[in-house]
Amino acid sequence: MEQDAEKLGTILSAAPVVPVIIHDDVATARNLAEALVAGGLVNIEVTLRTPNALKVIEEMAKVDGAVVGSGTVRKKDDMKASANAGCQFMVSPGAPVKLLEDAEDIGVPLLPGIASPTEAMAASLLGYTYLKFFPAEAMGGAAVLKAFASPLPDIKFCPTGGIDMEKAKGYLKLPNVICVGGSWTVPADAIAAKDFDTIRTLAADAAKLSA
Repeated sequence: MEQDAEKLGTILSAAPVVPVIIHDDVATARNLAEALVAGGLVNIEVTLRTPNALKVIEEMAKVDGAVVGSGTVRKKDDMKASANAGCQFMVSPGAPVKLLEDAEDIGVPLLPGIASPTEAMAASLLGYTYLKFFPAEAMGGAAVLKAFASPLPDIKFCPTGGIDMEKAKGYLKLPNVICVGGSWTVPADAIAAKDFDTIRTLAADAAKLSA
């Protein structure tokens, strides 16, 4: 049940930040994706936490240059729906064995979440090279991932959870971090106001960070 590490690594290395979005307005989905891509953040994670999330994903997937993924994937039905909506990657908050087994049947790479060395090792034994470290700040932040680097040198992480622009800089300096996930580039007030210029600017600032 090996992860498609080559494909996922290519996706995650395309930009230093993956915007994590909770969005339910299908009408503005493309505008939001266009603003992020224009700013240089081509990877977009849309969490499956709203009634119209899959429709939002479908619309964003139509944007040139956008690589749209689904987030908060918790079961096989979520993965099937994600694939049908045009996702190119999927993200889960955890890494239960059943989910990793079910991912074998889906032609879309999964980035499962872990919060401890034991969980990281368990996922690695099942063929997973890239993992989400979640909730990153609540679990100790960059200092914990720095400690992971020596005993787990073959695993790369995308930390997500409580990260802002300044904290992202610390994570991205670590050798075992391929990118970070965060919502600071898509503030709710800017989305509500349809202020896509601000979102494009925030994305451009984030895109200048380096992993």
